[in-house]
Amino acid sequence: MHRIRVLLVDDNLEFLDVAATLLEGQDCEIIGKAENGEQALRDTAILNPDVLVLDVSMPGLSGFDVARRLQKNKTRSAIVLLTFHEDLDYVRAAQALGVLGYVIKRRMATDLPLAVREAAAGRQFTSPPLDVDRTRTEV
Repeated sequence: MHRIRVLLVDDNLEFLDVAATLLEGQDCEIIGKAENGEQALRDTAILNPDVLVLDVSMPGLSGFDVARRLQKNKTRSAIVLLTFHEDLDYVRAAQALGVLGYVIKRRMATDLPLAVREAAAGRQFTSPPLDVDRTRTEV
């Protein structure tokens, strides 16, 4: 069985460790951890992960900046954003960049493993309070 190769990026070392713990044993292999956007770009080019989990708010290059650059370079890595921002505008901006996953940090225990599996399969996942398609149908 193919294990999903994951690169984790967050400037908060605690969140890196928590994310790694949540994903290990979930058909995922953590192939690297980065603490900033520049390191994420370098590590993605070298490691070629299946899925890149990116914090949105980092000093220097944000998760959106990294996603934008990777999409411009036509990376094959699927991108999942991990954030405290519970804002539909952020979700829509992420989707416009081709990001497949949007996970709220307070829901990461339940949502991150699912988001990574969905992204690896080429499908979108958004933490339920912010699911844009579901929000549209409820209006």
